[in-house]
Amino acid sequence: MQSVIQQVEAKFKKSAVVDVKSGDTVKVHQKIREGNKERVQIFQGMVIRCDRKNSHTSRITVRRIASGIGVEKSFLLHSPLVLKVEVTKRSKVRRNYLTYMRNRTGKSARLTGVDFDRHAVNAIKDTKAEEEEAKLAEEKAAAAEAEAAKKAAEDAKREAKVAAALAKHEDA
Repeated sequence: MQSVIQQVEAKFKKSAVVDVKSGDTVKVHQKIREGNKERVQIFQGMVIRCDRKNSHTSRITVRRIASGIGVEKSFLLHSPLVLKVEVTKRSKVRRNYLTYMRNRTGKSARLTGVDFDRHAVNAIKDTKAEEEEAKLAEEKAAAAEAEAAKKAAEDAKREAKVAAALAKHEDA
Protein backbone atom coordinates (compact mmCIF):
# COMPACT_ATOMS: atom_id res chain seq x y z
CA MET A 1 0.00 0.00 0.00
CA GLN A 2 1.31 3.41 -0.94
CA SER A 3 1.55 6.27 1.47
CA VAL A 4 -0.27 9.52 0.82
CA ILE A 5 2.96 11.24 -0.16
CA GLN A 6 3.77 8.58 -2.75
CA GLN A 7 0.28 8.88 -4.23
CA VAL A 8 0.63 12.65 -4.61
CA GLU A 9 4.10 12.24 -6.13
CA ALA A 10 2.81 9.65 -8.60
CA LYS A 11 0.11 12.06 -9.75
CA PHE A 12 2.70 14.67 -10.83
CA LYS A 13 5.23 12.24 -12.27
CA LYS A 14 5.51 12.01 -16.06
CA SER A 15 4.68 8.65 -17.54
CA ALA A 16 7.99 8.32 -19.40
CA VAL A 17 11.26 10.23 -19.38
CA VAL A 18 14.42 9.84 -21.45
CA ASP A 19 17.16 7.78 -19.79
CA VAL A 20 19.83 10.45 -19.29
CA LYS A 21 23.24 9.65 -17.84
CA SER A 22 26.21 11.74 -16.79
CA GLY A 23 28.43 12.57 -19.75
CA ASP A 24 25.54 12.76 -22.24
CA THR A 25 25.21 15.78 -24.47
CA VAL A 26 21.55 16.77 -24.41
CA LYS A 27 19.12 19.31 -25.83
CA VAL A 28 16.58 20.37 -23.23
CA HIS A 29 13.41 21.98 -24.62
CA GLN A 30 12.08 24.28 -21.91
CA LYS A 31 8.90 26.35 -21.93
CA ILE A 32 9.62 30.01 -21.15
CA ARG A 33 6.86 32.45 -20.24
CA GLU A 34 7.54 36.14 -20.86
CA GLY A 35 4.58 38.30 -19.95
CA ASN A 36 1.60 36.69 -21.66
CA LYS A 37 3.67 34.99 -24.38
CA GLU A 38 5.08 31.47 -24.22
CA ARG A 39 7.96 30.10 -26.24
CA VAL A 40 10.21 27.06 -26.25
CA GLN A 41 13.90 27.60 -25.51
CA ILE A 42 16.50 24.92 -26.25
CA PHE A 43 19.50 24.57 -23.94
CA GLN A 44 22.21 22.25 -25.28
CA GLY A 45 25.08 21.08 -23.14
CA MET A 46 26.71 18.21 -21.28
CA VAL A 47 25.05 16.51 -18.30
CA ILE A 48 27.46 16.78 -15.39
CA ARG A 49 25.13 15.50 -12.69
CA CYS A 50 22.07 13.23 -12.33
CA ASP A 51 20.18 13.26 -9.03
CA ARG A 52 17.45 10.96 -7.67
CA LYS A 53 16.87 8.95 -10.86
CA ASN A 54 13.63 7.19 -9.88
CA SER A 55 12.01 10.00 -7.93
CA HIS A 56 9.59 12.58 -9.27
CA THR A 57 12.17 15.16 -8.19
CA SER A 58 14.84 13.65 -10.47
CA ARG A 59 17.11 16.39 -11.71
CA ILE A 60 19.91 16.83 -14.22
CA THR A 61 22.50 19.58 -14.27
CA VAL A 62 23.53 20.62 -17.77
CA ARG A 63 26.67 22.66 -18.48
CA ARG A 64 27.64 24.53 -21.61
CA ILE A 65 30.14 27.20 -22.56
CA ALA A 66 28.42 30.38 -23.77
CA SER A 67 30.65 33.24 -24.96
CA GLY A 68 33.63 31.78 -23.09
CA ILE A 69 31.75 31.53 -19.80
CA GLY A 70 30.48 28.29 -18.31
CA VAL A 71 26.72 28.25 -17.76
CA GLU A 72 25.00 25.54 -15.70
CA LYS A 73 21.27 24.95 -15.48
CA SER A 74 19.41 22.39 -13.42
CA PHE A 75 16.27 20.86 -14.86
CA LEU A 76 13.65 18.81 -13.05
CA LEU A 77 12.87 16.03 -15.50
CA HIS A 78 9.24 15.67 -14.39
CA SER A 79 8.53 19.42 -14.48
CA PRO A 80 5.75 20.51 -16.84
CA LEU A 81 8.06 23.29 -18.08
CA VAL A 82 10.53 20.73 -19.48
CA LEU A 83 8.86 19.61 -22.70
CA LYS A 84 11.52 17.30 -24.10
CA VAL A 85 15.03 16.05 -23.37
CA GLU A 86 16.90 14.78 -26.41
CA VAL A 87 20.20 12.89 -26.10
CA THR A 88 22.52 13.86 -28.98
CA LYS A 89 25.78 12.23 -27.83
CA ARG A 90 26.66 9.64 -25.24
CA SER A 91 30.16 9.56 -23.70
CA LYS A 92 32.10 7.04 -21.68
CA VAL A 93 32.37 8.19 -18.07
CA ARG A 94 33.07 6.35 -14.82
CA ARG A 95 31.52 8.81 -12.40
CA ASN A 96 28.08 10.18 -11.70
CA TYR A 97 29.15 13.70 -10.77
CA LEU A 98 31.45 15.25 -13.36
CA THR A 99 32.23 18.38 -11.37
CA TYR A 100 35.87 18.19 -12.47
CA MET A 101 34.69 19.24 -15.96
CA ARG A 102 34.19 22.77 -14.61
CA ASN A 103 37.98 23.20 -14.49
CA ARG A 104 38.56 21.79 -17.99
CA THR A 105 38.60 23.79 -21.20
CA GLY A 106 39.53 23.05 -24.79
CA LYS A 107 40.84 19.60 -25.67
CA SER A 108 41.05 18.45 -22.06
CA ALA A 109 37.27 18.89 -21.77
CA ARG A 110 36.58 16.29 -24.46
CA LEU A 111 35.06 12.95 -23.58
CA THR A 112 35.27 9.75 -25.62
CA GLY A 113 32.05 9.12 -27.51
CA VAL A 114 30.17 5.82 -27.37
CA ASP A 115 27.95 4.43 -30.12
CA PHE A 116 24.30 4.22 -29.13
CA ASP A 117 20.90 3.96 -30.76
CA ARG A 118 19.81 7.59 -30.75
CA HIS A 119 16.28 6.89 -31.98
CA ALA A 120 15.60 4.20 -29.39
CA VAL A 121 16.84 6.38 -26.53
CA ASN A 122 14.89 9.47 -27.61
CA ALA A 123 11.67 7.68 -28.62
CA ILE A 124 9.48 8.53 -25.66
CA LYS A 125 5.75 8.87 -26.12
CA ASP A 126 4.43 11.46 -23.68
CA THR A 127 0.90 12.25 -24.78
CA LYS A 128 0.45 15.14 -22.35
CA ALA A 129 3.52 16.94 -23.70
CA GLU A 130 2.44 16.32 -27.29
CA GLU A 131 -1.04 17.66 -26.52
CA GLU A 132 0.51 20.73 -24.87
CA GLU A 133 2.73 21.35 -27.91
CA ALA A 134 -0.25 20.94 -30.25
CA LYS A 135 -2.28 23.33 -28.11
CA LEU A 136 0.47 25.94 -28.29
CA ALA A 137 0.69 25.54 -32.06
CA GLU A 138 -3.10 25.88 -32.38
CA GLU A 139 -3.12 29.03 -30.27
CA LYS A 140 -0.31 30.49 -32.35
CA ALA A 141 -2.13 29.64 -35.60
CA ALA A 142 -5.41 31.07 -34.28
CA ALA A 143 -3.66 34.29 -33.26
CA ALA A 144 -2.05 34.58 -36.71
CA GLU A 145 -5.40 33.90 -38.39
CA ALA A 146 -7.14 36.54 -36.24
CA GLU A 147 -4.40 39.03 -37.08
CA ALA A 148 -4.77 38.28 -40.81
CA ALA A 149 -8.56 38.67 -40.60
CA LYS A 150 -8.15 41.98 -38.78
CA LYS A 151 -5.70 43.22 -41.40
CA ALA A 152 -8.03 42.10 -44.23
CA ALA A 153 -10.94 43.96 -42.60
CA GLU A 154 -8.81 47.12 -42.28
CA ASP A 155 -7.75 46.80 -45.94
CA ALA A 156 -11.37 46.37 -47.05
CA LYS A 157 -12.39 49.41 -45.00
CA ARG A 158 -9.55 51.44 -46.53
CA GLU A 159 -10.53 50.29 -50.05
CA ALA A 160 -14.14 51.30 -49.41
CA LYS A 161 -13.00 54.74 -48.25
CA VAL A 162 -10.85 55.16 -51.36
CA ALA A 163 -13.73 54.07 -53.63
CA ALA A 164 -16.11 56.48 -51.88
CA ALA A 165 -13.60 59.32 -52.18
CA LEU A 166 -13.09 58.57 -55.93
CA ALA A 167 -16.88 58.43 -56.52
CA LYS A 168 -17.34 61.72 -54.67
CA HIS A 169 -14.51 63.27 -56.68
CA GLU A 170 -16.00 62.08 -60.01
CA ASP A 171 -19.42 63.51 -59.08
CA ALA A 172 -17.94 66.96 -58.37
